[in-house]
Order: sequence, then C-alpha cells, then structure tokens
Amino acid sequence: MHFVKAKALLTKENGMNVYRGCAHGCIYCDSRSDCYHFDHPFEDIEVKENAPELLEKILRTKRKRVMIGTGSMADPYQPCEKKLMLTRRCLELINGYEFGATVITKSDLVMRDIDLFKRINDKAKAVLQMTLTVADEELSRKLEPNVCTSKRRYEVIKEFRERGIPTVVWLSPVLPFLSDSEENIRTILDWCVDAGVRGIICFGMGMTLRNGSREYYYRCLDRIDPGLSKKYQRKYGDAYVVPSDNNDRLMKIFHETCAAHNIIDEPEACFRYLRELPEKYTQPSFF
Repeated sequence: MHFVKAKALLTKENGMNVYRGCAHGCIYCDSRSDCYHFDHPFEDIEVKENAPELLEKILRTKRKRVMIGTGSMADPYQPCEKKLMLTRRCLELINGYEFGATVITKSDLVMRDIDLFKRINDKAKAVLQMTLTVADEELSRKLEPNVCTSKRRYEVIKEFRERGIPTVVWLSPVLPFLSDSEENIRTILDWCVDAGVRGIICFGMGMTLRNGSREYYYRCLDRIDPGLSKKYQRKYGDAYVVPSDNNDRLMKIFHETCAAHNIIDEPEACFRYLRELPEKYTQPSFF
C-alpha cells in the first residue's frame, strides 16, 4: 500500500476510484490488463489520500445533484478501507450534500456503512451493486480468494433490501468450464429473486481476456485445474471475447427469470437506472 495526492477524482460520468489496484485476488480481474498502465504491482494498493477533500470541492460547486459512483476499477472496500475509512468519508460527504451514491463491491465490509446508505437513500438515492458469479463456496474461494464468497454477498444484498436500499447484481464474468453450468446460474438467479434485486447486469455467458489479465488468469487456472489453460488456448487463442458454449441456453434462462420477476435485464437499462437521480426520489417498494 502506498499513498498519493491525486490531482483529479471524478470522471465525466461522475465516477471515482479512491483506490487503485486490489487485494481481493480474483483470478479473472480485467483491471490487471496492460491497457490500464499500472506503474506499480497490482496488489500494492495506491491510496488517494486526499480523495475526500477533492470530492468536497466538487460537490460544493456542482449545480445539479447527480449519482456519484465508485468501484468500477478498484473495489472501494479493500481490506485497508477498514482502517483508512476513505470510502466512508466520501459517503458522508455525499450524504451531507444530498447527492446520490452507488458502489460496486464484492466485500461484506460494506455492511459497516449500511447506516450511511440508508440515510443517503432516504433523501436522495443509494444503490448497492455486487458481483455474484460463483454459487459454489469452494470454487468461489479459489476464484476470489481474498474476499467473502458469493453466498455471503447474497446475504448482504438481502440485508440492504430489508433496509429499503435497492441493489443491482453483476452476473459477470461467467467462466467457461468453471461457472457456466445451469446449476450455477439458476442458483445465482434464485438468490437475486429472493433478495429482490432491481436489476442484473449480464453481457452474456462468458468473459473477456486482455493482454496482462489473460496471462495472470491462465497461471491461476493451472493451480486450480492443471491443463485447463491449454484447453482455453486451444479453443479461444488470444481472443478478447471468450464466450461459453452454453451461452444461448443460459441466456434464455436468465431473460425468462428476469421477466417473470420484473428484474431489469438489459445492461443499458440498468445503467440508466443507476444514473437516474429524480428531483423527488421515491424509494422502491419491495413488498
């Protein structure tokens, strides 16, 4: 972990990353890719120590309230967040200035801040986004070794729902030969239905692999299942898009389940929902 003074914070889409790099160790992480030009080891977390100060300057001068997002490139609930509390400080500012907030995380450390999400949601809008990709506990620990399992994340989503805070699930990536079974997808969809999620973001059953992330993924695969990387190489080569052979069948199940339970299932529709901050926000009813 190392500290930097950031010069800028928010993107044009009102997204921010308080941290850069990640300690969760997910073997499929796209953020490891060469195109993101990391100049430090990925696990050596870069901490933008002045993020709250930068955010307050922005919120103080913005003419229109918007949704502020975090977590698209680096999880805002890194293990170091437990001590540093930079994400919480940013949420406190968002709450104080009555903006909306949405975070993407895989960590149950987000439960520490559920009080803040509730306060933000009461007067603006808050949305929790969580990744659920692997229902099997043992496999989840192998693929995402340093963060809580998907089953625990499902429990967190339910707790947010009980507080009236809407949630969106990322059903991505789905790993060929590992998590692209009907049993896995149906279990995750059952969790989403039970937890009353507002939307599920799914770009298809499969994954993407770029230079940098591909090499890391293959090394990790062979520790899980020796020879599996060669199976990938024979089938996909250096392709960026790595689809599952089960895509059509599983996507049919996905869309049918979402339609039956009034869950948003088109990515762009989910993104529109996440960007929306109505002038008079009414909390959705789950019951």
